[in-house]
Amino acid sequence: MFDNLKLAALPAEDEALRAPLRALIQRAIADMPIDRRSRSWQGFDASFSKLLGAEGYLGLTLPERYGGGGRSPLARFVVVEELLCAGAPVAAHWIAERQSAPLILNFGTEEQRQTYLPQICRGEAFFCIGMSEPGSGSDLASVRTRAERVQNGWLVNGQKIWTTHSMRSHYMVALVRTSGTSDDRNRGLSQIILDLTAPGITIRPIVDLTGDAHFSEVFLDNVELPDTALIGAEGRGWEQVTAELAFERSGPERIYSSIVLLDAWVRHLQAAGRNDSATTALVGRLTAQIAVLRSISLACTALLAAGEQPVVEAALIKDLGTSFEQELPLVIGDDIAGHPDEPVDPELYRALLYVTHIAPSFSLRGGTREILRGIIARGMGLR
Repeated sequence: MFDNLKLAALPAEDEALRAPLRALIQRAIADMPIDRRSRSWQGFDASFSKLLGAEGYLGLTLPERYGGGGRSPLARFVVVEELLCAGAPVAAHWIAERQSAPLILNFGTEEQRQTYLPQICRGEAFFCIGMSEPGSGSDLASVRTRAERVQNGWLVNGQKIWTTHSMRSHYMVALVRTSGTSDDRNRGLSQIILDLTAPGITIRPIVDLTGDAHFSEVFLDNVELPDTALIGAEGRGWEQVTAELAFERSGPERIYSSIVLLDAWVRHLQAAGRNDSATTALVGRLTAQIAVLRSISLACTALLAAGEQPVVEAALIKDLGTSFEQELPLVIGDDIAGHPDEPVDPELYRALLYVTHIAPSFSLRGGTREILRGIIARGMGLR
């Protein structure tokens, strides 16, 4: 089943992106403490995203005619790796650049491409994703939010939840039902672009255990949209979402959510002068795990670069990667607790607390572990 996952190497021209980007990141976040860097996925900084856009690091895989770099997903792999390893704040442009832009490029009209893609490449248009709904969990096929055809457009009613940074975004790509009922499952689903300033939209933040409020619930009450809001063909939303999720699940972001914490802990070990065999073995095991996961992620990205849609392979790396990410704060916490005489830097301690609290969400965002393993099982012919 996974015979097409081959070891891949980054081309020299893509590796060349690393040094100047690393220098740019260092200048931008030199004074940012570790506990803030550990929020990289959720760190929202519009000015930093615009800086990346101005320097050409956003939209690398989009055609040049839309403001992109015209390069392969392997170039984006380098950029994502550098951003997350440094703990840079990526949330503002994250969803737009990673998911919404490829979706619009592949399924949108030329008018939609001309309207949204250049803004995304400049770091000026931020998107959120409206998939999950109350009572649906990860069962996207049970979507009940409805878009009805009216004169010159659509009338949308429903509710979305767990929409990341919708309160700070300009647009939402929403999965809605345009025909049938929730009993019809994936038939009759479509995707639309919602301007979040439209009348009838109410956004309520959801505060999580860390005290942050990056999630929200979005209420859609008789929201009027033009005909041009529809992405792709009506009723083909399920196929489009499946392709979109491959972009979300396959990248290095699925293994680097906790990497800033890992680096800080290794520096702590070095400062403490700890070099016993047990510690060496533990660091070696974690290093080996992340090296293997990176190789799988890179192989999956190579499939995207070859024009394939690695849906099952993306589910595999997402499941394995988030399992590693969730284990990391537990292992580090146990190690620190097991050496109470070693002083712990307050920044490391705060970063550990944050990652420990947020880690359960790693296996929820982008599809739960159960959903992913179902996809993998089907791909292997086991169900």
